[in-house]
Amino acid sequence: MLDELKEYLREDDNEDILERLLQNGKQYLNKLAGIELDYSNNILAKTLLLDYCRYSYNNATEYFLVNFREDILRLQLESAVIWSAKQKTNNE
Repeated sequence: MLDELKEYLREDDNEDILERLLQNGKQYLNKLAGIELDYSNNILAKTLLLDYCRYSYNNATEYFLVNFREDILRLQLESAVIWSAKQKTNNE
């Protein structure tokens, strides 16, 4: 993920900063989704993570929710379906 973020931001330096942005972004999006997201296989989660990191890198996180609200809502709905399916499987 770090290499993808470096390419996305066109930033080769500051690996520690970029790694911290990724970790903070994952925690933030997991909290919004209500589940642990799979950033390797979920393209929406991955795209939102990269965009969150871009906003955070540019000190503009206050605009992230506003600018990506539709995608965040879709992510939350997908996450609710995943969570519900897991609960149903666990109860059987």
